[in-house]
Amino acid sequence: MNSRRAVITGLGVASPIGLGAEAFWQGLVEGRSGVRRIRVFDPSRFDSQIGGEIEGLDVREYVPKSYRKSTKVMARDIEVAVAAAYLAAKDAGLKTKCFLDRGEAEGGANVDPARFGVNIGAGLICADLTELAGALYTSRTETGDFDIHKWGAEGMNNLTPLWLLKFLPNMLSCHVTIVHDAQAPSNTITCGEASSHLAIGEAFRTLERGAANVCLCGGAESKLNPMGLLRQSLLKRLCTCHNDAPAKACKPFDKNRCGTAISEGGGLLVLEDLDHARARGAKIYCEVVGFGAGVNSRSWHRPDPAGESIALAARKALADAGMTAEDIDCVVAFGLGTVEHDASEARGIRSALGERAGRIPTLAIKGSIGNNGAGAGGIEVAAGALCLKHQTVPAAVNTETPDPECGLNVVTGRPFTGRIDAVLTTAYALGGGQTAALVLKRWEA
Repeated sequence: MNSRRAVITGLGVASPIGLGAEAFWQGLVEGRSGVRRIRVFDPSRFDSQIGGEIEGLDVREYVPKSYRKSTKVMARDIEVAVAAAYLAAKDAGLKTKCFLDRGEAEGGANVDPARFGVNIGAGLICADLTELAGALYTSRTETGDFDIHKWGAEGMNNLTPLWLLKFLPNMLSCHVTIVHDAQAPSNTITCGEASSHLAIGEAFRTLERGAANVCLCGGAESKLNPMGLLRQSLLKRLCTCHNDAPAKACKPFDKNRCGTAISEGGGLLVLEDLDHARARGAKIYCEVVGFGAGVNSRSWHRPDPAGESIALAARKALADAGMTAEDIDCVVAFGLGTVEHDASEARGIRSALGERAGRIPTLAIKGSIGNNGAGAGGIEVAAGALCLKHQTVPAAVNTETPDPECGLNVVTGRPFTGRIDAVLTTAYALGGGQTAALVLKRWEA
């Protein structure tokens, strides 16, 4: 294994409780919730009518003026990724093409584009239903039926020529690489909620093998659309009993948990070779020291009751880091908020960490922001890095009575403060069964 070390030097978070790492952290510490009644479309016909919406995100504020025309072919997922990438690069003090073009950096670039990579986890982007419906409407017969021939002759002409480019998952990485002129390996991972962890793990390996000096990595997704809500509703994953009190809906690992809430958000990190970071005088949040992945091959829609795949990913990450359960001081869990998934994840964590799992402070943030899909893991890894920086674990929102069957030491009531040297964070895909884990280590210069 290459001896090159990877450190996190920048955090870019776009979440329902804040834009940017500082605002996001304050929201966690203060116990704020960004889950509210959905406003971007009418949810009244759905059983669950709540979600986490990012407020005040205008993608034009995160690209050079010369690139604003391209924002017209950005779906919401792409907008979130572009914003998170800008916030991460700015936080890291990178002088990329974006900042030079915007007049926000002097003295030229401080990262070689040929050594600058991008790895972003993405979801299956929902088409703009209003735009699509308009085109479909012109493909009707006189009796109101859909006519495939009219669609080919007339309906498709009512879509813009670049329409499809708004909805390809690889376009998140595509736009980010163009805006920041990142020319090293660029990859897109579409493995549901495990995507961010897997993308960060891929960037970690990219740096280890010397293929890049800097990588923007993580994930972004918006499930805040009718199709996103419908899919999760049909699979019975959503909380339907708190439409009148959205902020109280998602209760990770709580004895009375009843489902999750859809959301949108993204977390991108600047992962950097240690020597490169030191050479440019970058601040360092923490070091990434371990990565592991696995898959639950038992079912595509239900979690393995024993959480074996989560345990496997966690054990691999610990082995990769050269650590044991005794070295872990904090767990940042996925914590979806459903009965089955939380129980499965908890068993997997306990299997990997043994009896220590019941004593390690555990952070679960979906009570604050809901399920951001492919963006969830990036936000949670950012939370882990901030826990190391501040030596604090925020309390989980809405988790008032931790389920003894889960057996995790979820922080409740008020934040935990104490020495934190290493963080284990886990993730799993709801649809495909992929699992992943990362180990972060406190940085001491």
